[in-house]
Amino acid sequence: MFKFMYLIRMPFHLVELSPWPLMTSSSALMLTIGLTNWFHYKVNNYCMWLGLMLLPLAMYMWWRDTIRESTYQGNHTFMVTKGLQWGMMLFITSEVCFFFGFFWAFFHSSLSPSPEVGCVWPPVGVLTLNAFGVPLLNTIILLSSGVTVTWAHHSLKSGVSRKDFVYALSITIMLGVYFTALQVGEYFNSPFSIADSVYGSVFFVATGFHGIHVINWSIFLFISLFRSKLLHYSKVHHLGFESFSLMLTFLVDVVWICLYLCIYWWGSL
Repeated sequence: MFKFMYLIRMPFHLVELSPWPLMTSSSALMLTIGLTNWFHYKVNNYCMWLGLMLLPLAMYMWWRDTIRESTYQGNHTFMVTKGLQWGMMLFITSEVCFFFGFFWAFFHSSLSPSPEVGCVWPPVGVLTLNAFGVPLLNTIILLSSGVTVTWAHHSLKSGVSRKDFVYALSITIMLGVYFTALQVGEYFNSPFSIADSVYGSVFFVATGFHGIHVINWSIFLFISLFRSKLLHYSKVHHLGFESFSLMLTFLVDVVWICLYLCIYWWGSL
């Protein structure tokens, strides 16, 4: 009874002191510094490898504590869940602004080509990719993954069949891995590089960051699949998976459609 009254009066819970945010930020800083040195000097360094080892460890420990306080301790009340949902929406908004900068750079250079690129677009000497080849196949793959993750979400919310959820989520993860493999193959066989004028820079930076989001999203969905095996999800308690599905819809699918239409198709005309 006392616990029930406590939950009514205190819909929020105070997070315990944790070393994982500091460890995560420190390892991310070490990884950034190490990668910067590797890009410039082409030498291996301990800073990069230490960041690569500590960052996954910090992520695992932080997620472990979050799962413990939400699934086992029941601290994620209705108000806490609403706050996390708003946090995810704000994160997606920040990512949209992040990619908006890439599209701004692309249209700034393509709508008014400078003399440095030959006053034409695509720039002189740049052979663009066929928009109706691998890029179109990748578009179909991502749209299909959006269908399968929606299927998985519906199966989880309805609570009818957990097998359908596992099956649909497994297909989604395989589609994400397949997309990443095709993207890597496209990079290796590209007729231009990141050093080929502003076109190459914008192309590889924009599609590369999108590819990183696809990899992260595939990892998150694999974690959701593993958690479903442990019966962490129910039809009323699945905020983690719901956040990942929103990330797929708004960041992966919508951004890729804009990349395909603007950079792959219109940018190669």
